[in-house]
Amino acid sequence: MIDPDQIKDWIKDGLDCEHVAVQGDGHHFEAVIVSPAFRGRSRVQQHQQVYGALGARMGADIHALSMQTYTPEDWAARAR
Repeated sequence: MIDPDQIKDWIKDGLDCEHVAVQGDGHHFEAVIVSPAFRGRSRVQQHQQVYGALGARMGADIHALSMQTYTPEDWAARAR
């Protein structure tokens, strides 16, 4: 069974991130990801970057991942 910390590590290994939080029950996961790599990208492109970081694990080890992606600026504005 996949642990949320494994997914967090895989994302951080494949994508420059300032913040990653992952929760889940071993089958369904939710992630919040903050990365400067998301600047100038659409939400779809941001999610594609995360899928790229996870590679073949998506669909094989990870069956369901919902995510919220933010640039550092959007994340900081959200915290105000």
